[in-house]
Amino acid sequence: MKQIYLDYAATTPVDPQVLEVMLPYFSEKYGNPGALYELGREAKKVITEARKKVARILAAHENEIIFTAGGTESINLAILGYARRNQLHGEYKGHIITTNSEHYAVLNACAALQHQGFDVTYLPVDKDGLVKTEQVARAIRSNTILVSVIYANNEIGTIQPIAEIGALIKRVNDERKKNNLPYLAYHSDACQTAGYLNIHPNEIKVDLLTINGSKIYGPKGTGILYVRDGISLEPIIYGGGQEKGLRGGTENVPGIVGFAKALELVVASRQKESHRLIKLRDYFIDKLSKKIPQVLLNGHPTKRLPNNINFSVLGIEGESLVLYLDAKGISCSTGSACSATSLEPSHVILALGRKAQEAHGSLRVTLGKETTKKDLDYTLSVLPQVVKRLRSISAVKIKNHGKKKS
Repeated sequence: MKQIYLDYAATTPVDPQVLEVMLPYFSEKYGNPGALYELGREAKKVITEARKKVARILAAHENEIIFTAGGTESINLAILGYARRNQLHGEYKGHIITTNSEHYAVLNACAALQHQGFDVTYLPVDKDGLVKTEQVARAIRSNTILVSVIYANNEIGTIQPIAEIGALIKRVNDERKKNNLPYLAYHSDACQTAGYLNIHPNEIKVDLLTINGSKIYGPKGTGILYVRDGISLEPIIYGGGQEKGLRGGTENVPGIVGFAKALELVVASRQKESHRLIKLRDYFIDKLSKKIPQVLLNGHPTKRLPNNINFSVLGIEGESLVLYLDAKGISCSTGSACSATSLEPSHVILALGRKAQEAHGSLRVTLGKETTKKDLDYTLSVLPQVVKRLRSISAVKIKNHGKKKS
């Protein structure tokens, strides 16, 4: 049976060109970058070259690039690191603003800070998953020290007005400077967007930016945190002072080399690949609505990632749908891979105002470099059969107008 992979938002296969540049640093050029002899110096040199490459791609400075072990670590370093280093004195150590549909790495980092005496505002998103700039503006207080908004949602693909929010925060900081108020830092989780959207920090106006290697055809366990020059962070991993003292531990040389190459490749092909995937995405959405009744599209209809399709099938459980499709050789998911073992309905789908049963029936189909129209046609031929079967045995019943009853 042919395997059709439609879960590129969860992870991507390593690009052969990426693997090729990584291989020598596993067993031939395996030196510790901290060593003074030639093997160590060579490892140190390739890390420097990788940092230069990433900085060039982001139109940033070399000293603004911190290599990490992935998106979750980068997010934690940004949120915990900034809040702890820049905490205030008073009733609260500081106020943080985020949204209620963020990745759990953001939500749980903010929850940890709440336990430590920080105040957090979780802004609601609208029915399409968007947060409005005016909401952020109204939420900002004199003790707000950090705003974190996901660039594009990992489950529903909705793209947030990141640059517009950044322009707002810049205006706020201009006023704060006049009144000697604390700087308001701006972080964005861009793990899903590096292959599709503009990631130049100066253009999207962020201070802190997270990118994950496993989402861009790079190795798992790799990523970066962009830290604008002048932004001060508290380390969350202590060790030998690597990565400007922010990330202790022997550097992952093959991973760093692979990440830099992967980022280079996806950015070079970004426009062409995005155009191709938008056509496939819209084709699938159009056919889906015609083939299966009682289906709801989740996320913004147009302001969404080129590769993202998320929909709720009324009257069934998403987990059952995933398993039935897997038996037919199709791999997709109900939501974030980081919460795939949870039986709770997706917090992202619930944030849209969907009911719990609608959230339980959600399916995420995400496309990638190997996805073809033939793959989607096969999936579209299988889906109606599977949905019909699951609805016939489901305890959840639906009415013709789309509302469900038990």
